Amino acid sequence: MTVHIFGIRHHGPGSARSLRAALEQLRPDIVLVEGPPDAEAMIPLLAHPDMRPPVALLIYAPDAPRRAVYYPFAVFSPEWQALSYALAAGVPARFMDLPQAHQLGDGEAAPDADSRPSEPPPPDSQLPTPDSQPATPDSPPSAPDPQLPTPRQDPLGWLAAAAGYSDGERWWEQMVEHRRDGADLFEAILEAMGALRAELPPDPDPNEARREAWMRTAIRAAEREGYATIAVVCGAWHAPALVDRSQAKADAALLRGLPKAKVQATWVPWTYGRLAYQSGYGAGIESPGWYEHLWRATAAGMAPTEVAVRWLTRAARLLRGQDLDASSAHVIEAVRLAETLAALRERALPGLAELNEATQAVFCFGSDMPMRLIHEQLIVGETLGAVPDETPLAPLQQDLAREQKRLRMPAEASWRDYDLDLRKPNDLDRSHLLHRLRLLGIAWGELQRSGGGKSTFHEVWRLQWQPELVVALIEAGVWGNTLADAAGAFARDAADKAADLPALTQLVDQALLADLPAAIDHLMRRLQDVAALASDIGHLMGALPPLVNVLRYGNVRQTDTAAVAEVVDGLVARICVGLPGACVALGDDAAAAMFGHVVAANRAIGLIQSAELRADWHAALGRLADLHGCHGLLAGRACRILLDGGSLGAGEVARRMGLALSPAGPPDAAAAWVEGLLKDSGALLVHDDALWQIVDDWLAELPGDVFTATLPLLRRTFATFLAPERRKLGERARAGAGPAGGAGRAPDTAYDLARAEAVLPLVARLLGVG
Repeated sequence: MTVHIFGIRHHGPGSARSLRAALEQLRPDIVLVEGPPDAEAMIPLLAHPDMRPPVALLIYAPDAPRRAVYYPFAVFSPEWQALSYALAAGVPARFMDLPQAHQLGDGEAAPDADSRPSEPPPPDSQLPTPDSQPATPDSPPSAPDPQLPTPRQDPLGWLAAAAGYSDGERWWEQMVEHRRDGADLFEAILEAMGALRAELPPDPDPNEARREAWMRTAIRAAEREGYATIAVVCGAWHAPALVDRSQAKADAALLRGLPKAKVQATWVPWTYGRLAYQSGYGAGIESPGWYEHLWRATAAGMAPTEVAVRWLTRAARLLRGQDLDASSAHVIEAVRLAETLAALRERALPGLAELNEATQAVFCFGSDMPMRLIHEQLIVGETLGAVPDETPLAPLQQDLAREQKRLRMPAEASWRDYDLDLRKPNDLDRSHLLHRLRLLGIAWGELQRSGGGKSTFHEVWRLQWQPELVVALIEAGVWGNTLADAAGAFARDAADKAADLPALTQLVDQALLADLPAAIDHLMRRLQDVAALASDIGHLMGALPPLVNVLRYGNVRQTDTAAVAEVVDGLVARICVGLPGACVALGDDAAAAMFGHVVAANRAIGLIQSAELRADWHAALGRLADLHGCHGLLAGRACRILLDGGSLGAGEVARRMGLALSPAGPPDAAAAWVEGLLKDSGALLVHDDALWQIVDDWLAELPGDVFTATLPLLRRTFATFLAPERRKLGERARAGAGPAGGAGRAPDTAYDLARAEAVLPLVARLLGVG
């Protein structure tokens, strides 16, 4: 009975290649792999024809899905190759790490302090994050400490430093990934790690000791079952700890009394971006795309000298696709430069460092910008894996998969824009799906633009799938088994908990966009109850725009807005009654907040296109403009809205301006009034002759001393205009009186009628006139 321990580096193609060859030569009776025993039932799916790495095992607690751990696999991961070999050879394959049922336990203390469980990720944490517990913690950290890490934190880094390399990644790539002969590799790794561990004190982390104790226990269990040849695949750091398995009683004592939680396991698609160090995953690698290239080159029987040629050819093809210069001559020159650099560094073959330097020098002419594209598209890559339909999924995952297939919206690792025309049934269903996910907090799509280029039936979404969205889907499963049911239940619950009227109206808007008719009735009843009790005019005005948007654009989405119209009528009536009283004795900050509410409410009421509501609104603004004690900012804006709506004439507005800016009044009140009249109106003042004439006539009538005193007030308002607007205003003032665009120019009446008549036939043809 023999046990063969293979210490590997997670996601290393050299390790994977050597391990596969060693297993095929050894032909073990059983393969034990460092991984979660909770997911052992998922191993057979690895051989399914529809399984396409990169993928990850997801272990999560059903009652708190954000307490979860990912175990990612790529095709070049040694663990993937070990499991693939076992399934192909028909021998048992098991995971042997400490179960996540214990690692994600409830955290209650064990009988003694040394056996306390590690802290699980907090329930509200986003996974994966740099603070999350990594599935394979013996790899280099994602964000290295500025100081040299300890050997336990980065064993490869210490071995690399001893060999004269800058970091463990480069050392491992040169020593292992480029090797074509894997003989004695694992014995050397075991010896090196054993020597490194012998120089260190015991690991202070009790969880690491428990993990290694569980692995030894799993090996002993396989020995008791009578397996003659046992292959053990684990992280290189753990390998020396698994050689001596004589302390069974000590291991059993260490594992006694561990907490236990209920967990579930499934496969989820993964991305190469999540395998990179920058993703925050603790066992990541810097260059998954490059490692896949090395793996496939070996699998295809490619000669070592061809690896660089094929890689630089891919880089050239990528740059040409972006309309950048990259010819065959560039490829030849870059290959020669990379090989020369490798020779100067006494390396048999150019590695990624040499290829990057050659690429930047030859293809990019020393620039960093094209290298960013190569890093993102080639070195890291944008590959997204796939899992078979037989994979056990949560109900919401199944529903989303059905909708993605029906609506032809595949999950993709890179972002993709969807330009939706809501008049088309398929695009409308796509919009409903994305709004439901958005309501549930599942950020697959980000709304870039609504309306605009194609009017009210137009939406632009940017979609990019992230693996951690699976956790969000599982977590949202508490609301229902389909996205429609879950979004509706969530909306009803959020409505019951809404603290104020604006939040409730925003929720109504979202529910209508998501097409949740079952929830709308509950939301509208709740909205009417809250609106009837609300006394804050600011809240009432803040609630109005979302509801008006529903009225204005609801018909495009074929939604019933009759109930919304009743609420809007009631809100406008209450706003018109309470507005003047709410604007008395306000400070500057409160007036600025109310100013925003007034502007938004005016825009919303203008969209309703109801003459009766608009008349009531203008009447309320008229009372506000005449109100003694009203802040100048609000009184000025009220006059401006009434002028734009035709309820006040230009002469009356000019008279009110003269009164507001009278020397008898306080300067700050006068400045506020002018600001209310003209705020955010630079372009309008340039082109609106009536507004221009009011300001111009008023200024022209001011005595010199009053003008001097008033000028700082005007400068305070005009300083808020954009520079091009101020320039246009200056040009118009310099040109003198007259309409916009032609001020100060005498009309030219010397027309050449013969030349004018000569173009009339051509104009008639262009216009289609006989």
